[in-house]
Amino acid sequence: MRIAVAGGGPGGLFLATLLRRAAPSVEVTVFERNRADDTFGFGVVFSDRTLAGIHEADPVLRQALTEHGRHWDEIEVRLKGERIRCGGNGMAAIVRRTLLALMQARARDVGAELRFSTEVGLDDLAGYDLVVAADGTGSKIRERLEADLGVEVETATAKFIWFGTDYLFDGLTFVHERSPDGVFAVHGYPISDEVSTFIVETDEAAWRRAGLDEFDVTRPPGESDLLSKEYLEKLFSDQIDGKRLLVNNSRWGNFRTRRTRRWHTLHPRPVALLGDAVHTAHFSVGSGTKMAMEDAVALSRALAAHPGDLPAALAEYEAAAQPSVRKIQDSARPSLAWWEHFGRYHDEFEPWQFAYHFLSRSITDSRLARRDPGFVAASHDGWVSAHCAEPLETPFQRGGWSTPGRLVTVTTADGVPTAVAGGLRLATEPQAGPWGAPVAAPASEDGLPGVFARLDELVDLQPVLVAVHGGTALTRTLVCEQARMHNRLPALVVDTGEREGLADRALTTVLSGRADLVGVPA
Repeated sequence: MRIAVAGGGPGGLFLATLLRRAAPSVEVTVFERNRADDTFGFGVVFSDRTLAGIHEADPVLRQALTEHGRHWDEIEVRLKGERIRCGGNGMAAIVRRTLLALMQARARDVGAELRFSTEVGLDDLAGYDLVVAADGTGSKIRERLEADLGVEVETATAKFIWFGTDYLFDGLTFVHERSPDGVFAVHGYPISDEVSTFIVETDEAAWRRAGLDEFDVTRPPGESDLLSKEYLEKLFSDQIDGKRLLVNNSRWGNFRTRRTRRWHTLHPRPVALLGDAVHTAHFSVGSGTKMAMEDAVALSRALAAHPGDLPAALAEYEAAAQPSVRKIQDSARPSLAWWEHFGRYHDEFEPWQFAYHFLSRSITDSRLARRDPGFVAASHDGWVSAHCAEPLETPFQRGGWSTPGRLVTVTTADGVPTAVAGGLRLATEPQAGPWGAPVAAPASEDGLPGVFARLDELVDLQPVLVAVHGGTALTRTLVCEQARMHNRLPALVVDTGEREGLADRALTTVLSGRADLVGVPA
């Protein structure tokens, strides 16, 4: 059997290694359009909790991280002069060029053929039994097949740019600074004893006000945006002790989340896709490199389980690999949404609540406490210091209505809340006495502008609160935060989830500042 792998990144190289180890009679050729020592970006980061399957398949990554990587346990959030740490987040990172060199050597050792400076398309690979598209987010092979694969792409509103720096962070560090143009944030982490990765994000309005839209993006790949480098070096100078930012094809972009229904085709010839060629997830929750390597494990196992039967092997590959990717992508959307709104959170929250809001964007209070009980205890102390009671035991009072705690019962009719325990009526128009307004969250983020317009109308009507229901967990949160932080209307979010874990979810919601109250249908 002859297999061609288009793309010599970690996913393609790992697949070549696994295929040759499983079946030395299989001929595997990797085609990479760049030279062997070319690489864009700086480092690759992995979570300890996600590497078991990769380490079991082959030791190359474990050895690379052990001998050349940097490891840490804490995440640090820097905001308004404070530095807050949360432990229990074991991670490791390595220089991308170093990782590629080690993986190239490993693939050669097991008999794979590597051809660099060789760009190939589907028509160039007609003599192979299977073509594997591991050629990244700009995959030419995927573009050729796209109509048959069911590809969906969502483009984020936030802007990001990728640098390195000769300042050494202790571990994964999130730094936030306000300039006269807006709020900018850094994802920083060490990748060697000399260099850290330094990714910057901001919203488009701040990006334009700062004049960072002047770089000509039609210039050839490899040329970096030096105007942005100078601006950000100055803005974050105190945070990196006056060190330099390092460039490598550094230019602004908008993250694109790609979802693909089918990861293989048999026509015009058998093709399987893996890694960024077929799926992406925002870098705040997932490592694209890790996901590509997991795809390689699943594909190599499927091929070994069905020798001579490509249709069965490729179907099994999809069945094995897709669920975990979908799970990561589903958890990535709330995290990506956080990065689209972090300027608001920067201005709204004290540092302790900002850090808690950030770290609880995809997990609950109890899970955070298992990672770092001290961090969670300090967050509770921050709330108690401000409110003199624990979050769910804190009274709420406004407009003549009050409740002794933040977890309340709501009465509903046909899924729409009509009243809150304690005598608060919910209605679309003002009522005599205390009243609140039910607001339906949209089924998708596309519907948010219409709901936000409704919140604007409610400001002058002065309800005690808005009761946000329906939609999805993410859209309910975004509507509540718009009401609280933009319209200055208290927000109650209706939680219709499982009763098990309800108190934990409600506690997280209130302590993080996502909503003022949590309502449970009677």
